[in-house]
Amino acid sequence: MVFSLAACAPVPDNTLRIGLASAPVTLDPRFSTDATSSRINRLLYARLVEFNEQQLPVPSLAEWELISPLHYRFYLKTDNRTFHDGSHLMASDVKATYDSILNPKLASPHRATLNMIDIIDVVDESTVDFHLSRPDLLFPAYLVIGILPEKYINNNHSFSRQPIGSGPFKFSSWPENGKLFLRRLKDKQAVSFVRVKEDTVRVLKLIRGEIDMVQNDLSPELVSHLNKQKDITVTHARGSNFTYLGFNLDDALVGKQKVRRAIAMAIDREAIIKYVMAGAARPASALLLPDHWAGNPNLKDIAYSPDQARALLAEAGFTKRNPLRLTYKTSTNAFRVRLATVLQSQLKEVGIEVDLRSYDWGTFYGDIKAGNFQMFSLSWVGIKTPDIFRYVFHSEAVPPNGANRGRFSDSVSDHLIETAGAATTLEKQAISYRQLQKRLLEKLPYVPLWYENHVFAAREGITGYQLGLDGNYDGLIDVIKTAN
Repeated sequence: MVFSLAACAPVPDNTLRIGLASAPVTLDPRFSTDATSSRINRLLYARLVEFNEQQLPVPSLAEWELISPLHYRFYLKTDNRTFHDGSHLMASDVKATYDSILNPKLASPHRATLNMIDIIDVVDESTVDFHLSRPDLLFPAYLVIGILPEKYINNNHSFSRQPIGSGPFKFSSWPENGKLFLRRLKDKQAVSFVRVKEDTVRVLKLIRGEIDMVQNDLSPELVSHLNKQKDITVTHARGSNFTYLGFNLDDALVGKQKVRRAIAMAIDREAIIKYVMAGAARPASALLLPDHWAGNPNLKDIAYSPDQARALLAEAGFTKRNPLRLTYKTSTNAFRVRLATVLQSQLKEVGIEVDLRSYDWGTFYGDIKAGNFQMFSLSWVGIKTPDIFRYVFHSEAVPPNGANRGRFSDSVSDHLIETAGAATTLEKQAISYRQLQKRLLEKLPYVPLWYENHVFAAREGITGYQLGLDGNYDGLIDVIKTAN
């Protein structure tokens, strides 16, 4: 791989620049669903609740008390309660934020997750009560949306482009879609988020000094190249982002369980991880990590067995004379296309002919949400709580009521989801979720592939950045840039 290092002097100021593959869509946490927006909003807004290493909810802005199964009381702490306009964050702001999310006219995508909230009452300026319509042990874990000031909510302020939060970073400007400026409050350090769609160009800008750091969305070859640069430091960390193959179960072909099992057994995950991904992933058998509090560490990865895959295809009626032909959709990201091509090749070895089609992200994701696909690959990013199973796999969660885009319908899975939701302790809930993950591995509405690792690369003099399990940008809170 040859790079041209044409003259382009680093910009002479002290702004920290991080290169991103995609720009944020919105800086209003009530509407953010894309990973970039969510990660940046974590820096701008304080939240009631955070998560520990086992992905259990822990206090952030507030501590809480379970008054009854249908009544939670939250007590705001004394620190981190100043909005960026200088006003004091109070219980009324918490109520206004969540009331607005629950307002159907606002059409927040987070409304469905919070639909168990019946009434929100302000007890005093530091205490707020949430009354629920049904018990939910995980309720505190849902309160992770940044708090907005009530007075601006009432004035229909555009938080999307002019955010006012109380997080460690304050909004400075957003002069163009591909360039966002924030300022770190504790030391006034300026930070710029610069969109550079092509990973090769992003690496070139890092080497030239046009940007100071990059995180993820780099091919293994580019990571290897960065490792050879004397003034670049590369850091790796385990990740929780779950990559999978999805199917339209209403389809006459991939709707057959034997066909999905054959596809799963035709994929050599270990070889792909080793030779294509340079070891930057771990095989997955379920959406949740095995060491998640509700994960199932006893699940075994689907074994690579092309002979068994061929046998299953034969049982399903497919032979060399009558091969299985499928259409597989992915994005135009070069590395994703490469992975899809490798999967296409491995499936061909067992007699599955795959028509690979790549689309720009908007078109691709639009097709997935609309159910316009036969087979596709995607990743779930930043999953914290097992309520994701209801959102993705319950038969009633078909869009627009959830993200059951493959139209999976299984009474046993529905029962386990509902049993988990009605459990009286987290221990009982975890048992049901572990049984559910075992069931999903048998039914295969998704074929689990791997959990992708995170990679961070920075120029010499950039220190203090810590990678998070979910790939967040919280490392910017402590990163520093020393003089060259």
